[in-house]
Amino acid sequence: MSYRFLKIATTPSVRAAQEANGVRGNWPDDVDASDPQPLTPSEAQFIAQRDSFYLATVSETGWPYMQHRGGPKGFLHVLDDRTLAFADFRGNRQYISVGNLSANDRAALFLMDYANRRRLKIYARLEAKDLRSDPELAAKLAMPGYKARIERAFLVHVQAFNWNCPQHITPRFSEVELEHALGPVRLHLEKLQAENKALREQLARHGEKP
Repeated sequence: MSYRFLKIATTPSVRAAQEANGVRGNWPDDVDASDPQPLTPSEAQFIAQRDSFYLATVSETGWPYMQHRGGPKGFLHVLDDRTLAFADFRGNRQYISVGNLSANDRAALFLMDYANRRRLKIYARLEAKDLRSDPELAAKLAMPGYKARIERAFLVHVQAFNWNCPQHITPRFSEVELEHALGPVRLHLEKLQAENKALREQLARHGEKP
């Protein structure tokens, strides 16, 4: 459990709701939420395996906006234990997230692993970067063979993160995950088919019907 994440999330109104429902804040009072929480190798490995995540921003009028971000596995890069980065691929050109971030750089990322029923929540501050002025970052975020136009990059300055329990996550599997899981089954099926074919041929040579 991340006490920094809970410290950030628990506003006075949230605390009032907790107290009304018989819940007491379950973190030490001396937690300093201003100190960014470093990612561990476990989070870094999890992030590197994702091919999508959800990004939440908030407008000047207070309305939240949730957006799906996707790309090849690993398009969300771990630059160091406090910084992530991803290429902003051209989409529907509404620029709602970009506009929100120009007024308020606070954001939340929600990363899902449906197959293994895991989810990681991240509080962050986002910084837009013009890749023309940062060729080193552009090289790191390049996705050879992926047909998408990169308009900019976003640096994700991690403030806190928290893992959710697997409760209520329905397992879902991507085509790649299914292919990996079904590989041994297909090999076994091919072996049985070959054995069946050999047996039929052997019976045919002896004039017997299979």
